[in-house]
Amino acid sequence: MSHYCLVVDLDRCFGCHACEVACKNENGIALGEYWNRVIQVGPHGTFPDLEQYWLPVQCQQCEDAPCVHVCPTGASYRDADGKVLVDKEKCIGCKYCMMACPYGVRSWNAAEKAVEKCTLCGHLTAAGEQPACVASCCASARFYGDLDDPESDVSKAIAAADASSVHSLKDVGNKPATRYILSKKIATWHDVDEISPASDSADPAWFVKEA
Repeated sequence: MSHYCLVVDLDRCFGCHACEVACKNENGIALGEYWNRVIQVGPHGTFPDLEQYWLPVQCQQCEDAPCVHVCPTGASYRDADGKVLVDKEKCIGCKYCMMACPYGVRSWNAAEKAVEKCTLCGHLTAAGEQPACVASCCASARFYGDLDDPESDVSKAIAAADASSVHSLKDVGNKPATRYILSKKIATWHDVDEISPASDSADPAWFVKEA
């Protein structure tokens, strides 16, 4: 089965939030609701030896997706291409999938009373285009493709990076597919244990680093 996902090169990302804005514009996401968020990690260290990087977080397209397992109606499902998606027609608003997601990347659509999340812009990729976040990245830091295809953009990006520079969000048995490239020359990778919800009327999302 194909395994489509995103790869983000954090060596290139400089926190412009273009991917976040493009996602909202392309998918008509309401204020205070997010399918993709860019989190500032740091600064860490002691002046003048400080490190900081930006971490875009969206659905990780987990191989063993807990959101799919807990959904009582089949609204959260994996399609023929292996993508984890939400059928809002089947969603009853129980929010079990939101609680099951280890990364807090599912969003509640208050107007439609349904859960939604990153779709990898299936309506665009089906037409041969890139997801909006990938197309809008002015740093060319985002890649989309099939992890199981060695000729895909994501596979090539990973192959070009040093193995020690390839990371994923903390795996709690769900096997996240999304990969992040961050080399030690830029910053030290920090595991994310918890991501707080972000809103347009509050401070940016923050993270809790593993002790």
